[in-house]
Amino acid sequence: MKIYGLRIWVDDMAAAKRFYGETLSLTAKWDMEMAVGYDLGIDLIVERDDGSHEGENLVGRFVGTSIQVDDIQATYEALKAKGVPFVGPPEKMPWGGILAHFKDPAGNTLTLLQ
Repeated sequence: MKIYGLRIWVDDMAAAKRFYGETLSLTAKWDMEMAVGYDLGIDLIVERDDGSHEGENLVGRFVGTSIQVDDIQATYEALKAKGVPFVGPPEKMPWGGILAHFKDPAGNTLTLLQ
């Protein structure tokens, strides 16, 4: 077994495609009406919530996804300059890693990791 992909739910596909494709500069591996797959080692699947998950709020959550970068400070500064909203600046964790949390247009929180 292996992990194929990680799904992130959004409510506006056009805004999500601009954010993930243009702002984050991710390359789409595949693109369908309801979902786009970006290659990050596994597929980062950005999928429009069609309302079929009654009673579940899938959009605007902490996703638990860490995107590893070589230079978190430079990535943070570059994305911040593009208007990406960060929860706070990069912060060193007690276990040695450095994290910075940011939000996509749907309010989902993702993490940069170095």
